[in-house]
Amino acid sequence: MRNIAIGVLGLGNVGTGTLQLLRDNRGAIEARLGARLDVRAVLVRDTGKPRAVELGDARLTTSADDILDDPEIEIVVELIGGTGPARDFVLRALRAGKHVVTANKALLAERGEQIFAEAKRRELVVFFEGAVAGGIPILRSLREGLASDRIEAVTGIVNGTSNYILDAMTRTGATYDAALRAAQRAGFAEADPTLDVDGTDAAHKLALLALVSFGVRVDPSAIHKEGITGVDPFDIRTADELGYVIKSLAIARRSARGVSLRVHPTMVPKTHVLAGVHGSYNACLVESRALGRSLYYGRGAGPMPTGVAVVSDIIEVARLLTRDQGQGQGQGQGQQATPLPRVDPLPLDELECENYLCIHVPNLPGVLGRCAACLGRHGVSIKRMFQDAPGAETVPMVIFTESVAERSVAAALAEMSTFDILKQPTDRIRILDPDTID
Repeated sequence: MRNIAIGVLGLGNVGTGTLQLLRDNRGAIEARLGARLDVRAVLVRDTGKPRAVELGDARLTTSADDILDDPEIEIVVELIGGTGPARDFVLRALRAGKHVVTANKALLAERGEQIFAEAKRRELVVFFEGAVAGGIPILRSLREGLASDRIEAVTGIVNGTSNYILDAMTRTGATYDAALRAAQRAGFAEADPTLDVDGTDAAHKLALLALVSFGVRVDPSAIHKEGITGVDPFDIRTADELGYVIKSLAIARRSARGVSLRVHPTMVPKTHVLAGVHGSYNACLVESRALGRSLYYGRGAGPMPTGVAVVSDIIEVARLLTRDQGQGQGQGQGQQATPLPRVDPLPLDELECENYLCIHVPNLPGVLGRCAACLGRHGVSIKRMFQDAPGAETVPMVIFTESVAERSVAAALAEMSTFDILKQPTDRIRILDPDTID
């Protein structure tokens, strides 16, 4: 039986899950492949640190050279994260003739063009299923399962931290801060959760979804993103009373004019399939021309779910190696026979949707009229309006708008922000397009 040597860069949570799965499922994997996956070396910072997984014959090393310069290692698995050393290691691996598996969404979203070009030049592959939505095989489904169809849109909950926090606020009435602490205690949020809660992580994943779905390269910094830190219990409670839940959605849609990409909190009708995605789970709703809508749902984070995706990629690369020595016969998930165009996302100005506005104003005569007149001047029609806490000194005035262009709402809110009557900035949450409701 042929041995396929593997080097692993990083032994954090995902690395631990990956090695555990390779160990636990060794017999089944060998039976499917007709080959043995042999982890030769694992890069770590401290070789003396206790490990949560049995390493077997794999040796620990603090030098990437032991993996990247080893001529027997055919697959390099990059799990250290970030875009600094990880980029250099991946490029070195490719230049040394090694295939790459990674779960690093930031690296591929920001540096993918260079990495995929190098892989193509060397007739190697790069797989990254674990970079988006944990263990859900969304990228493989888009690239292979829907290869015969035209994908029009992907709407997803792709950040488990944000979903856990918003779900906890919905279920328990907790504040954002309390829900964040609960997520950290449960292991679903980092000590510094900024990249998750400000939308950056989801934007990186959305760039990769656009790459695989639409065949375009997008700079993730050009994707419109809004975080969840401004969502408060009043917004959650109001949404619930009116038949909505608030979710942080990553939305990719293409049209004749181009590609629209955005990440932001969204009011989702309770009747929508994405409204029932709880805790740290992820889900992607895909709209394609022939199939229509299809849903991909599962655990979006954690050592074992992401490890499942990483090991699946390792097995896929190993199949290439056992079938044809892996040279010139396969393409990774971000590679195509022809170069992929780099595009700018469409500006949000012409996006049309309904909106939830919460305007914090003093309980005085004329305030309602002044705010309504401002909206009217910018062509924003009011669908529903009410005030909470009657008799209080400051009241939240809630307005639901009709479907209106983004630029009109932005202009109205910009003017309203100059009003001296506002007690705090106006809360604005977009409402999911009713056409996406199942």
